[in-house]
Amino acid sequence: MSKKYYNISEVSKFLGIEEHKIRYWDSIDPKTKKNRVEGISIKSKGGTRYFNAENINKLRKLKNILYEGEEQNHSLKLANKILLNKKDYLIENNYKNLALDHNFEKSKKINQILLKMKNLLKN
Repeated sequence: MSKKYYNISEVSKFLGIEEHKIRYWDSIDPKTKKNRVEGISIKSKGGTRYFNAENINKLRKLKNILYEGEEQNHSLKLANKILLNKKDYLIENNYKNLALDHNFEKSKKINQILLKMKNLLKN
């Protein structure tokens, strides 16, 4: 069964987004005193970021909006507005969350197998 929450390291590897970018997107803008992008993570009382399927899906969409290939296409502020203004976002999100959880677990298992194979080949 898949996990309900993932840590930033797992999400970073799965989505191919550097941890520092996720932290920046999830931080509070000192000028506006608001989150740069809403709904990216769930934070514990101690400030640790955890990510559920909905958060991961939002990060994936944000990455797609901001970067196509290696080029930056939009500002973070504009990307956040695009995400917040999608009327079908919640409906689409609920439908895709089940597939996202399943695909994430498959990817994790494949990575674990590859790591074990790599270790075996070293010996």
